[in-house]
Amino acid sequence: MTINLLADIIGVTGTALVVGAFTLLQLEKIQPTKLTYNLMNLVGAIFLLISLCINFNLASFIIELFWIAASVIGLVKYFRRRGEV
Repeated sequence: MTINLLADIIGVTGTALVVGAFTLLQLEKIQPTKLTYNLMNLVGAIFLLISLCINFNLASFIIELFWIAASVIGLVKYFRRRGEV
């Protein structure tokens, strides 16, 4: 397996996670404040970032950094709320 093929597999998996999270949100199967939604977005964005390290695209790289930051914010808020209970 070539490194480019591996990067594509990782990237497609990341895309499936991010798009899957958004689709589940729109179908009201998950909530944006829950752990599942934020983890799917975080892992998906990390996978996409990994694939972008092999097949670089600056615009995509930047948006994935922001996607990771937003997901981390969501996770921090989730764990803070959980600690208040």
